[in-house]
Amino acid sequence: MLVNFKEMLNKAKKEHFAVPHFNINNLEWTKYILEECQKLDVPVILGVSDGAAIYMGGYDAIYGMVTGLIKDLNITIPVCLHVDHGCSETCKKAIDAGFTSVMIDASKYELDENIRITKEIVDYAHPKGVSVEAEVGHIGGTEDNITSTETNATLEECIKLVEGTKIDAIAPALGSVHGFYKGEPNLDFERMKLINETLDIPLVLHGGSGIPDSQIRKAIECGTSKINVNTELQFAWSQDVREKLTDDFDVYDPRKIIGSGEEALKGVIDHKVTLFGTKR
Repeated sequence: MLVNFKEMLNKAKKEHFAVPHFNINNLEWTKYILEECQKLDVPVILGVSDGAAIYMGGYDAIYGMVTGLIKDLNITIPVCLHVDHGCSETCKKAIDAGFTSVMIDASKYELDENIRITKEIVDYAHPKGVSVEAEVGHIGGTEDNITSTETNATLEECIKLVEGTKIDAIAPALGSVHGFYKGEPNLDFERMKLINETLDIPLVLHGGSGIPDSQIRKAIECGTSKINVNTELQFAWSQDVREKLTDDFDVYDPRKIIGSGEEALKGVIDHKVTLFGTKR
């Protein structure tokens, strides 16, 4: 059964751990993530970017795939199906398709417009039991071939966004980037801690791939309750698939090619769940 993220993230905020958000890109990835998180007995958030939604055929197709896998694999852990960096149109489409959570990303606009757009989605989502995450500031790096520069969020901006929208979780830009880092990550832990102590809702860290484990632990200590991981999964999976294709030139069955990355993908999941201290 799908759930929104409110209960799992509020528990994480209270008990000082983080819930993993793993992006899905196809049926195999979804299956591997669900199987490993079921084995580890932890909740999971399945993130779907706009680009991934287009690749997989649309939000109705993804909803059917995820709910079908949950049923056929006898998945009993809490699973949240979540839009990652959606616009107003795609968030509404996903909600109508059955998604239980959305991240509306209007952070490219001035704060007042960000609040207006975000509140519109909150008003659409909450009556349907759907949780809403929003971003303030600008997280740098590249996501779905869209590149942006980073601008850290202020406490005042975070307060205004939360009070003006009633969102369920906030992703303040505090030095993380999408993709791998060029040099050492520079997270503003002091501001992260201050925002967490000021606001009642959970904090989200985007760009979780490539941040050293010590900094991840510190981010959780400073109140981060949800951490997004995508690039590390892609990198680990592609390394093993590339090795398979190099070593076995005669392989052509797509199941064997895609499946050759299963162990590596599950290895990253296991490491992140342990690092995040995730609890059921």
